[in-house]
Amino acid sequence: MGTILKVEDLNVFYGSIHAVKGVSFQVEQGEIVTLIGANGAGKSTTLNTIAGLLHSRSGSISFLDGPLGKVPPHKIVSKGLALVPEGRRVFLQMTVQENLEMGAYTQPGASLEADLDRVYQQFPRLQERRKQVAGTLSGGEQQMLAMGRALMSHPKLLMLDEPSMGLAPILVEQIFQIIRSLHKSGTTILLVEQNAQAALSVADRGYVLETGRVVASGTGAELLASPDIKKAYLGG
Repeated sequence: MGTILKVEDLNVFYGSIHAVKGVSFQVEQGEIVTLIGANGAGKSTTLNTIAGLLHSRSGSISFLDGPLGKVPPHKIVSKGLALVPEGRRVFLQMTVQENLEMGAYTQPGASLEADLDRVYQQFPRLQERRKQVAGTLSGGEQQMLAMGRALMSHPKLLMLDEPSMGLAPILVEQIFQIIRSLHKSGTTILLVEQNAQAALSVADRGYVLETGRVVASGTGAELLASPDIKKAYLGG
């Protein structure tokens, strides 16, 4: 297994606010790696910087051994890195199928039908609702649609930003079952999630962020068992 993503000494500012402070971590091929931490810890900022939506003041991001620093977001998607953003951000006025087709804009047209079939197999609910306008879907269905749309770009790394946010517990369980299934089928995943228990339960490894810094790291099992992590994030 090779390193697919390497983040080194990343520093990101919002104006004068130092949001991400020297963050370093890496993701190996085939892993689920999670970033956990409280609201405002810098997790989403880190993902958005990797995706090219924000720019770092210093530090480096390497994806498949190539630097991402100056690469525009749409080119980053073409390289095989897809972000499912916080809040889902589906195209509410478009149908489910039109949303999925938008996710395939970096792919050759010839593969569109096969890619749609693959996503519909993964998300049968989306196939049932393929002609429905996305704005009429439930929150859980919109999350599935956002994930399906990202998969249409054939990502080598799928980044998920708070996939369980705002969902009922039964839907959270469904979303994490889907994450396990994607992982089993070979998808490498970088997961940002406030539900630390759920995230560490599926993750091979995790990093804990506090006020923009990595303060702990380890396997998912090690972090779940850590008294400090239990006390701070798991209500234990």
